[in-house]
Amino acid sequence: MNHVRLLWLPLIGSLMIASLLSITTGPLAIAPSDSLKALWQVVSFSPVTTLEHHEQLVISNVRLPRTLLAVVIGALMAICGAVMQGLFRNPLADPGIVGVSSGAALGAAICIVLFPAAGDYLVPFASFVGGLITTLAVYRLAHSSSGTSVTMLLLAGVAISALTGSGIGLLTYLANDMALRDLTLWQMGSLASARWHSIAICGVVLAILIWQFQKQAAALNALLLGEAEARHLGIEVEKLKIKLIMLTAMGVGVAVAAAGMIGFIGLVVPHLIRMMIGPDHRTLLPLSAALGAALLLLADLGARTWMQPAEMPVGLVTAIMGAPFFLALLLSQRSRLG
Repeated sequence: MNHVRLLWLPLIGSLMIASLLSITTGPLAIAPSDSLKALWQVVSFSPVTTLEHHEQLVISNVRLPRTLLAVVIGALMAICGAVMQGLFRNPLADPGIVGVSSGAALGAAICIVLFPAAGDYLVPFASFVGGLITTLAVYRLAHSSSGTSVTMLLLAGVAISALTGSGIGLLTYLANDMALRDLTLWQMGSLASARWHSIAICGVVLAILIWQFQKQAAALNALLLGEAEARHLGIEVEKLKIKLIMLTAMGVGVAVAAAGMIGFIGLVVPHLIRMMIGPDHRTLLPLSAALGAALLLLADLGARTWMQPAEMPVGLVTAIMGAPFFLALLLSQRSRLG
C-alpha cells in the first residue's frame, strides 16, 4: 500500500497545479498573482484585488466555474470507465465504446432540439435516460444464460452507437440555425458553458458515485475472478451489474449533458492507474477520479490556449491525446492473443 500512498502525492499535486494554471491562464492576460487575489476574493468575500471589474468577472464567472466543471467531469468519466472495465472484465469497455455516451448524447440532443424551452435541468435528466436505455439495451443484447459475452457487448455497443448517431444526425438536420450551432459544438465537447447549477448537479452525482462505487469495490475485485467465482463468494452478480450500470449511466449522462461528448478519459485513465498500482478497485477508483480530473483540466487548458484567442473543442484534444493510446492498447491485445 506504500506505493499507492506515494502515488496520491503527485496526483494531488498535479491536480492542484493544473487547477491553478487553469484559473490563471487564458486569452485575457491577467498576472498570476492578481488572478490568485481575485480567486481569494471570491472565496473569502473580502476585497483584496485591484483588478478591473471585467477582469474579476473573468476569474469568478468564467475560469473558476470552468475549472471546477473540468474537475468533476474528468473524475466522473474516469471513475465510470474504471467501473465499466471492471464490470465487464474488458479493458475496451469504455462508456463511449459500449454506447453509453452516444445514448446520453441522443437523449440530450432530443431535449435541446425538440424541446428548447425545457430548461437546463431537464437536459441532464434526458441525457441520463438516454444513457440508461442504451446501456440496458447493450447489456441485454450481450447477456445470455451462460453469462455476458464480451464480443457481443462490443458489437452491440457499436450497433447502438451507430443507431444513436443516426438519430443525432437526423436531429442535426431538423435543427434551426441556433440549435444547429449549439448542437454541433456540444457534440465535440466543451467546458465553455460551465454554470454553477451544472457544477452542482455533476458534483452531487460524483459524490454519490464515489460513495456507491467504493462500497462495491470488493465485489468488483471478486468479479475479476469470473462471474461463477463471484457467485461462489456470495455476490449477487446480476443485481450488482444492474446497480452499477444504472449508476454509470447516471454519471455519464450528467457529464455528457454538461460538457458534450468528451471521449477517451474513461478509457485511458483507468489503464494508466492500473499499470501503476494494479487492478484493486479499492484504490483504482479514487485514483482514477483524481487523474481523470487533472487530465481533463490540462486538456481544457490546451484547448483554450493552443489557438488563442480561438478555442478548440476539448473533445478534440482528448481524442488527439487518447487515440494513440487506444491504438497501442489494441496492438497490445492483439499481440497477447497471438
